[in-house]
Amino acid sequence: MAVSLPAPAVLQRALSVCYQASLLREEGRSTTFRLALSGPEAFAIAGGPPASLHRLVFTERRPLDEHELRRLAPAAGFQSSLIGAQLDEEGNPQIWGLIHSGPRWLQSVRGGREIRQVIPAVLMIAVTGPGRVLVSKGTVTIAELIGGTLGGPGMDVLRAPWMSDAFTHVHDADSAAHPAARDQSAGGWARVDPTFGPLLTRHVLRRILATIRGAQHGGTLILLPPHRAADVLTAGRHLGLKYTFRDEEPRRRILTLTMEIIDELARLHRTSAGESAVHWTEYEESSAPPLAALDEALFEVAHLVASLADVDGAVVMTTSLELLGFGGEIAGHLPEVARVARALDLEATQREGVRTDRVGTRHRSAYRFCQVVRDAIVVVISQDGGLRFVRWHDDAVTYWDQVATGPWEV
Repeated sequence: MAVSLPAPAVLQRALSVCYQASLLREEGRSTTFRLALSGPEAFAIAGGPPASLHRLVFTERRPLDEHELRRLAPAAGFQSSLIGAQLDEEGNPQIWGLIHSGPRWLQSVRGGREIRQVIPAVLMIAVTGPGRVLVSKGTVTIAELIGGTLGGPGMDVLRAPWMSDAFTHVHDADSAAHPAARDQSAGGWARVDPTFGPLLTRHVLRRILATIRGAQHGGTLILLPPHRAADVLTAGRHLGLKYTFRDEEPRRRILTLTMEIIDELARLHRTSAGESAVHWTEYEESSAPPLAALDEALFEVAHLVASLADVDGAVVMTTSLELLGFGGEIAGHLPEVARVARALDLEATQREGVRTDRVGTRHRSAYRFCQVVRDAIVVVISQDGGLRFVRWHDDAVTYWDQVATGPWEV
């Protein structure tokens, strides 16, 4: 059904109310919520998660103001519900009820198989923290306000081509491990698309970063090419690790599980030579118990990695997500970086110069590290939920700010 958007004056008032609500606290907790600006008729009267949304209409409507949102937000948990609001007969915005989405949508935005939930194209306002407001139409971002800066449509850095290139060796490692099974001419396993392994690895990375982000503690994640890790860590020349892990399979568990998922897909989709490869779609749509178990195991490890960021210092991994250690400290003798480039698109074809004396220690350390170790990727997660990717690009230390891609992303 066609959904009409509210008048500009109504939207302006709603945004002002949501911004004011973001600055309030309820029993010591920040006020966070998702607000849908549409009548209940936009949501099916029957149905519910995980396939659709479950609407609950109040018998008496409540005024849409910051204090009502503050009181109602705990009952409409950000991870599982929305608040519904629309104009009444006199033209005043009113809260009409709650819309339950369930938590499974987090699986896709925080890394994992897509959950196809029907989301109507209504205007939504998501408040994720003090002064952090995101506006979208359905799941498509329109604008986001963070730290007083207004941003446009979301930029998902994890979809950047250079990010995909960093993980290509994941598929190569699996193919090298099973050369006989990959021989289709001998009636072996199906061919898995070469982009699958890197894509799955990026989903695991997304889960790690989203979990750190949700903890609101902040942290730093350093990713090194596997062939460079030993050299970078030698004698703490560039990076010292307080807690390191023994070189055995458990620290490579994410890669092990990724390869097992690739193998299981290949076994499940045995085909003759020349037939099309198995893609991400087959993985998403599969209900095979072995795949479901492997998927759960993979993301349990991701949560473990995220918890290590609660300790001061960086978590250090390879780009195959081998866990080298945590409590990492970037060497203090590395030269300072006075200016860096801020990427305005995924490939940094458009950039602007930025001074570095206005950011904190985490960011400046990341800049210094990437100036020296030019094949590393450093991700800095701020306590307020900001997410910044840093690497050497072309001729300068360059950073990308991850902008939320919809009201579902915390």
